[in-house]
Amino acid sequence: MGVSDRPFGRAFEDFVVGDVYRHWPGKTITEADDHLFCMITMNHHPLHTDAYFAEHSTVHRRNVVVGNLVYSIVLGMSVPDISGSAIANLEVESLIHRKPTFHGDTIYAQSRVLAAEPSKSKPDRGIVTVETFGYNQDGDEVVYFRRKVMVWRKDSVPVRKFPYSEPR
Repeated sequence: MGVSDRPFGRAFEDFVVGDVYRHWPGKTITEADDHLFCMITMNHHPLHTDAYFAEHSTVHRRNVVVGNLVYSIVLGMSVPDISGSAIANLEVESLIHRKPTFHGDTIYAQSRVLAAEPSKSKPDRGIVTVETFGYNQDGDEVVYFRRKVMVWRKDSVPVRKFPYSEPR
């Protein structure tokens, strides 16, 4: 019997400039997702939560998913491939919402490695720059962001510990 540990994130040496990671699976954003996120974040704008208002007082004539939820979902989709074993998320250089997202839309994402620079001050890590794209089910780009992540070098990644014994 074998034991397999699923990788979560990458070490510095695993990032190659130009590589593209297609994040999986996608996420269909429900009305409940949007309303809960709005209430948790105190964004009570009726564009997101009031169907009558949206139908009668907005350009789209229906509720629009709050942009920070779309960004958060796409960022979360990228974690297993990009920052799952990161030391720190350093910055988001840009965030652009290209098109609105609506209740029932399914979001997919992919990231491209733009740069991978060894740390100048600490030899056990490096800085990776990626751009991430979020698309809806029609292939329309709905969100774009570019960010920098500090990651461990391969020989410095902490060993994953488990609170239980090996299988018998």
